[in-house]
Formats: sequence, structure tokens, C-alpha cells
Amino acid sequence: MTEASLGDRLRRLRHRDDLPDPENNRFLYEALDGNKREGLMLAVRARTVSLAVIAAFLIYLNPHWSVLYYEILIAGFLLIGWAQVRFGRVERSRIELFLILLDLALMTIILVVPNPWDSRPWSVAMQFKYGNFPYFFILLAAATLAYSWRTLLPITAFTAVLWMGGYFWAINQPNNIAELSEKVRTALEGYPNIAHFADPGSIPFEPRIQEVLIFALVAGILGLNSWRSNRLLVRQAGVARERANLSRHFPPNIVDNLAERDQPLGDVRAQPVAVLFADIVGFTKMAESETPERIVEVLREFHGRMEACVFENNGTLDKFLGDGLMATFGTPETTPEDAENALRCAAAMHQRMKEWNERRKQGGLTPIRLSIGIHYGTVVLGDIGSERRLEYAVLGDVVNVASRLEALTRQLNAHVVVSGALIDAAGGSEIARDMGFLENGVQTIRGRDETVKTWIRPLTPGAT
Repeated sequence: MTEASLGDRLRRLRHRDDLPDPENNRFLYEALDGNKREGLMLAVRARTVSLAVIAAFLIYLNPHWSVLYYEILIAGFLLIGWAQVRFGRVERSRIELFLILLDLALMTIILVVPNPWDSRPWSVAMQFKYGNFPYFFILLAAATLAYSWRTLLPITAFTAVLWMGGYFWAINQPNNIAELSEKVRTALEGYPNIAHFADPGSIPFEPRIQEVLIFALVAGILGLNSWRSNRLLVRQAGVARERANLSRHFPPNIVDNLAERDQPLGDVRAQPVAVLFADIVGFTKMAESETPERIVEVLREFHGRMEACVFENNGTLDKFLGDGLMATFGTPETTPEDAENALRCAAAMHQRMKEWNERRKQGGLTPIRLSIGIHYGTVVLGDIGSERRLEYAVLGDVVNVASRLEALTRQLNAHVVVSGALIDAAGGSEIARDMGFLENGVQTIRGRDETVKTWIRPLTPGAT
């Protein structure tokens, strides 16, 4: 395989610490986007339930028609929440930040500004120090469901600025219950510290700093958890990307099995494997009369059809070889059906090419002839190459013989040439004959002293 070791890919399924750029990683972007959407929907539902509880609780606290003022503002929170779902996105969004600021500003107004519809005696100072600041934590909790740890920073900053801004606004408002304030100060004349906190017209500064500080600390802790969750999401996206890469070489149904293996795929080992080579006959001559774009188009169609046949028969696509390919049956794990699967794959490839050639003829194009060679035996599996570029390789005499058998198809006027070893492993001559194979005797293989017993699937008269 040409890009990286399959062993490395499998190892990275379990150990992935890099944090790639979402814009350059489709799987990461999709994971972040899906997580963001799910988080926003969860957050808006959670805040809807919370606001409904608060709305009912306010009626219990203040069974007066003036409570409608707060009920209307609560409806505003609901609208802002659904707007956040509408405009939520993975990238930085000014609209999203504006909606967050609007959320916090509305909360500040509710907590700091007295109800204008309530004519009962009440001061701005009493409104401010009534202990309403914890309501900000509802917005913070909802934000952790939907936003990354980076967004918690502006949320903390907005809250601090708005709350302290509300404080400085409040201390400059007239005291409309000054008479009561004077009575409290007189009653606590000997206790100035207590009088300062008990005075309904004063707003102590220290508790406001404490509220903001605790909010910032809680936001920081939640931000750390969000950061950890984000890293986990990135690793999961990396797993999805690695599995997609693996699915280019293995049938999708065994990719999950590969990812769960404890034994590294790149460990050197020997095992029986069926090796298949497929090639377009006369491709070089055909390429002379075609444009480069057309040649690439033909190869893509060819590779796509052949790859599907390999995967449909539980094979592994080892590599594309220009106008051909190499596939194995019995990697990474062997099964009793490997040899038979290789035979069925060859038959499927031939049928797929026959159907494609019929369409090509209808379009006035030259039919394409496919040649296939398959051998079965023990191979060596493992990583080869340098540390900078490793390749998961299938090595051994079996590979060389399979390649030579594919080349023999021209000489033997056959679509497919397979070894007797493959037929024996597949179940014997009966299966071979049922699939259209004929015994062809022994053949001398170039570069090899021993002869090979062969079976062929001959070309039919007039076939290409």
C-alpha cells in the first residue's frame, strides 16, 4: 500500500493525540458540527424546561399581575435560545457571540432593574442584592452543553462586565426608600459593618466581587472539562478517518474487527493466503489513442468495479498497479473460504467486465479485456520500508507465481489462470469445473525452477 502502513493506521486508532484543523479534516468538521448541533438542541431544551420551572416559581413567589413583566422577559430567553440553534456553527461566529451577549444582558436587566409594573415599595439596591446572581449559572450550564471551552471565556467576561456595570449603575440610582434606610442605620448605629449590609439602600461591593470570582472559577472548571471532551471528540474523528482509510483496503465488514485487534497488524508473520492479480490486456496500446483525461476516467471506472468485486468476496485490496490491481484473500485473518472467495472474485470480475463491455460497445467504444492470475500458499506479512514511509506488504513466492500466472493468460488464450494449489484449497476440481475452469496441466513459470499445475478459464470464441 502506498501511503502509510496499515499497522500504523490501526495503532493510531487507539493512540491519537494530535488536534488537526477542522477545515482540513472532513471527519473532524462533521464530528464537531454534529456535536455542536446536538449540544445546542440539548441546551435549548434544558433551558426551556428550566425557564418553565422558573416562570412557575416566580408566580409562586409573587402572585401579582406585575409578575407578567418577568414572564415576558422569560419568553425572550426562549426566543434567543432558538436563535442560537438557528445560527450555531463550528467556526467563530459574531452572530453567535452577539446572541450570547444578548442572553446575558437580558439576564442582567431582569436581576438588576426593578419591575416597572410593580408599584409596591422596592429599591434598586434591594433588587440588586436580593441574591439573584445564581441565575447566571443556568446560562453557564446551558452554554457548556453547546459551546467549546473557548466560548466560555467571552461568556465569563461578558458576565463580569455586565454584572459589575449593573452594580455601578445601581449605586448611582436614587434611594426611593431613604426613610427606611435611615431607620435601619439608626437602629444599628453601634454596628456600622452590620448596618452597611442591612441598609436596604446600600449595595456592598465585596459580595459582587465574590460572585464574579466564583462564576469565573466555575466557568474555568467547566471549561477544562469541555476541553477534555473536545480532545476526545477529536480522537473519535481521527478514528472515523482512519476507519475510512482502512475501508479503502479492507471490506467494511471487517474494519471494525481490525480496529479492535490487540495484535499490531504490522507484526511479521506467515500464513496461507490467496493472491490475485488482475490487469487490462493491451492497455498501453489503447492509451496511445486516448486523451490523458479519458485514460484516467477509464482507469477509475475499472478500479471501482474491480474493487467492489474484491470487497464483495471478503478480499483485501492490497494495491492498484496502474492498469491493474493486487488483492489478497486471507489477510489480515485467514478463513476456510479464502481460496473459494478468490475464485468467486475472479468470476465476479469477469462478469462485471462483460457487463461494462456491453455498455462500451453500445457507446461505440472498444471492449476491454481483463486477465487474472491467482495462486495460493504461505506468504510473509509485515511492514517494510523506512520509519518515514512504511508499507504493509505481502511477500513471498506465492505473490510472484500469481503475477506470472496472470501474464500466462495471453499465452494460454484465457481470461483466468489459477494454480492447482488454489483449486485444492477451494475444495477440489468439482468446484472449479462448476465455475467454468478447465484443467490445463503443468506450466513453467519464468524465474522459477518448479512447474505449476494450472487451471484456466478460456476465452470464448470472439471474446476480448
